[in-house]
Amino acid sequence: MTSITSKEIRLKNRPQGLPAKSDFELAEAALPAIKDGEILVQNMYMSVDPYMRGRMYDRKSYVPPFQIGKPLEGGCVGQVIESKNEGFNVGDYVLSMLGWRQYFVSGGDGLTKVDPSLAPVQAYLGALGMTGMTAYVGLLHIGELKEGQTVFVSAAAGAVGSMVCQIARLKGCYVVGSAGSDEKVAWLVEEAGIDAAFNYQTTDNVIAEVGRHFPKGIDVYFENVGGVHLEAALEHMNPGGHIVMCGMISMYNDVNPVPGPVRMPYIIQKKLTMRGFIVMDHFDKLGPFFGDMGKWVAEGKIKWRETIIDGIENAPEAFIGLFKGENLGKMIVKL
Repeated sequence: MTSITSKEIRLKNRPQGLPAKSDFELAEAALPAIKDGEILVQNMYMSVDPYMRGRMYDRKSYVPPFQIGKPLEGGCVGQVIESKNEGFNVGDYVLSMLGWRQYFVSGGDGLTKVDPSLAPVQAYLGALGMTGMTAYVGLLHIGELKEGQTVFVSAAAGAVGSMVCQIARLKGCYVVGSAGSDEKVAWLVEEAGIDAAFNYQTTDNVIAEVGRHFPKGIDVYFENVGGVHLEAALEHMNPGGHIVMCGMISMYNDVNPVPGPVRMPYIIQKKLTMRGFIVMDHFDKLGPFFGDMGKWVAEGKIKWRETIIDGIENAPEAFIGLFKGENLGKMIVKL
């Protein structure tokens, strides 16, 4: 095959506060014909994730920052359309971190084949991918969840939160989530099957609302938001409880540092465990995760929703939409 032109999204500026469309640019790159040992992949779906905001800062972190003028990188699932590599056949579906572009050439490193017969291929960006793995590891291993405990999940209708809620429910726990719209609250209760949910956007007092749902206190809090949600959890945590620090999306675009929770002394008084984690440090749990999640999906015990945006040119708006609560479940761009 001759060379192919691939559209890609590049970082144009380092955002100040909430990212704007002008911080990104749509560009084209010419890809050469593949060589022996290489494959050409056409991306089908790409993941849009809040953690990517941290990579837009020029600072040291657990992953290198995005570079100005270079294409962004993120999870994606695509199909092999040409192969000179014995390990991959034309038609194979592969998972990679080479999203935010239509096509890429690879020698096969960092690619994982996925089975389209188990679930739609985009599910490998959500329930069967790093999203589901984050929920699984965070809840069961960082949160040390035990059957029958009480669990509070912030951003519960988001990609990770919705998986946390359902895994906790499958473990026989009492589960309450917060979400940013009545539609999301209804989905959590009616489809995801959790015990209760509330709309924090229309709640006058989040701390009191959390207390109303947890008369016996909280054993495990799964943190995705920060701010008043963390204050509420600290107020109502049971002694010896676990706080799983997965994300704090309410703070990702803050220009100036925000004062910490005033209830931090409760960590000492209640002998709480508060621990952050990065899912890529726990790949030793991939086997149990795929075994459990694959079984639950096959049995219809895990539900998920996707917010799918068409066109790579609309990826920046999809990313910005994450911080405005425009997604129900996983935010995905269809290429």
